[in-house]
Formats: sequence, C-alpha cells, structure tokens
Amino acid sequence: MCSRDCCSGPGGSAKSGNTCTDRKNAKAVSVEKIIPTPQSLLNNINSQEKIQCYLSTEELRALRVMNEDTYPYEVIQEIADFIVKGSNMRPKIGIICGSGLGSLADIIQDAKVFEYEKIPNFPVSTVEGHAGKLVVGNLEGAVVMAMQGRFHFYEGYPLAKCSMPVRVMKLCGVEYLFATNAAGGINPKYSVGDIMLMHDHVNMLGFAGNSPLQGPNDPRFGPRFPALVNSYNKELINKALEIGKQMGIEANMHVGVYSCLGGPTYETIAELKALRMMGVDAVGMSTVHEVITARHCDMKVFAFSLITNKCATEYSDKKDDEANHDEVMAVAKNRQKACCELVARLIRQIQASS
Repeated sequence: MCSRDCCSGPGGSAKSGNTCTDRKNAKAVSVEKIIPTPQSLLNNINSQEKIQCYLSTEELRALRVMNEDTYPYEVIQEIADFIVKGSNMRPKIGIICGSGLGSLADIIQDAKVFEYEKIPNFPVSTVEGHAGKLVVGNLEGAVVMAMQGRFHFYEGYPLAKCSMPVRVMKLCGVEYLFATNAAGGINPKYSVGDIMLMHDHVNMLGFAGNSPLQGPNDPRFGPRFPALVNSYNKELINKALEIGKQMGIEANMHVGVYSCLGGPTYETIAELKALRMMGVDAVGMSTVHEVITARHCDMKVFAFSLITNKCATEYSDKKDDEANHDEVMAVAKNRQKACCELVARLIRQIQASS
C-alpha cells in the first residue's frame, strides 16, 4: 500500500519497483493491437478503454452471439435462410443422428452438405462419432435435413445452444423431428443392439434447474409454459413397431423411458439404481432438451435409443462391466443398417399418409 507522499519523500520516486512510479510508466506504454478471445471481448465490452483489434463488424457480432446463452429469433432465422437458400430445398423432416449413427444421413439422396463450421453462428461438435455436418436432401420422397453430430451439455454449451438447431429446423419448415441416440440399457430385459422407442423421459438436467427454454420466452417459437405430456407421438411409435415386425426385429424392439444426464462421466451404480427405481429403461447424455425444444415449437417427435451397452447395476471389480465410448461406437456400427431401414420406412409411411 503506498501513501500520498511515497513519491515526494526523500528518494521515494527513485526506488525501483515503486508502485506509483510503475503506474505512471505503465501509462506511457502503447497498447498493443490484439485479437480478443470471446472472454476478453465480454470483459471489455463496456470498458472505457476501447479494444483495438482486426475483427470486422460481422466477426465481432458473431463473437457476441456465440457468447450468449440463447440465440435471438433473428439470428436463428438468418441461419435457416442460409440453409434454405444454400440447398434450394425446404425440409419437412429433421433427423438428429446419435453417436455412431451418422450413416442415417448417408442414405439421403441429392444431398447438399453444410459443414457446421461454415454455417454462420452455428456451434461446432467436438465428440468422436459426430461428423459435424448438416445434410439436406431427399429420402423416401420427403425433403429431410439431418444433423451428423449434435451438441452436448458436457461440451460446455448451455442447453439452449445444444437444442438451437431444432429451432433452425422449425424455421426451415420442418414438421417432424426424428431424434436418435446411443444409450446404456438399465432395464435388465434389454440386450446390446436392441432398439428402444422412447415414449417418455426423465429430465435429470431439469431437476438441477437447467432447461433449453430458460430466459425470456419468444412467442414466435411457442408458449411460455409448454405441456410435455405425450411429447412422443403415439402414432409414429405404433407405426415403428409395425415396421419392426415387417423387418423381423420385433424381438429386439422395446418401448421405454429414457433419461438424460449431464455427462461426460458414465453413471455410478448408485445412480443407475436410483434411475431404475424411477422407471428409467435407458440412459444417455442428450435428446431430452432437443425434444423439449421441438415440442415447444409444436413439432411431432419420434425418438429411439440404440442400446450400445448394458449398465452395471451390481458392484463388481470386473473391468468388462465399465462402459466406454469405443464399445458404443462398435455396436452402433453393427446396427446402423437396421436403424437406417427403420427410419427410411417410417418416412415412407409419413409421406404416403400426407
């Protein structure tokens, strides 16, 4: 701590390291031009001293948008317009491909592919098995748009950003959302490779106070307090079950309850036991916030989990009982053909009945 006379006292200003002298000298140093990180931009946006940088007005705006917890309607409309104009198509069905299920987008014909990093104001996927591409094209007579890679809460994105692409889909013209994921099977009747059609969910992130609808509500998307009873379309579930019979995989199909945890850690045995007591059949780290956003937008939802591992619900020292991402990817690769056929046939039926 320096006093008022620290520099005026005998020999005060001559001392090296003198606080006041250092401050005076510091002011004389010219400010270097920098390219601000998003955090430095936020910290200095209201500062009296202007940041000198080489970013354009558009780049600065993009930085501000990327640092917001939610996207305003106008920005989402700009993204939708970019996709519609770039593809020259208006999709009716949106597909979100889960871990290892990116091949769902590979069956789309006359495809226009957008890399996430080249879509203005779009987040970027960072997880293995998520290619980070948006594919628009034709599938079974319908125009679809498919996300090869989603965004997760554990990647550091707020839930509103994780589910923002669903609102983009809505403004592109999408009426149906197909959400897929790789999940761990808690129900002891489930086997690895089974498909669970989701008819309800337990939103564990919501229990902790997190929601993709947090913040001011924009009525152009939907109501302030949307109801989530019957979020998963019963007609589509019944059609999918019938398709499963036609494919000969009815023994490997179930209808159950999914739960979303934050990740990226897999669940403890105590957590899995608690989830099972709540009626949860499969657990993962995605989908629920996307479904909430889709229902808020009044979209019809069909979702399924590919069971890629059986969750250990008893204490054991066996390493084989521990879940791992490599196992998830391997199972998804082996079952991707059946998943693709299920989705394609269901889209064909939607088109036939429209």
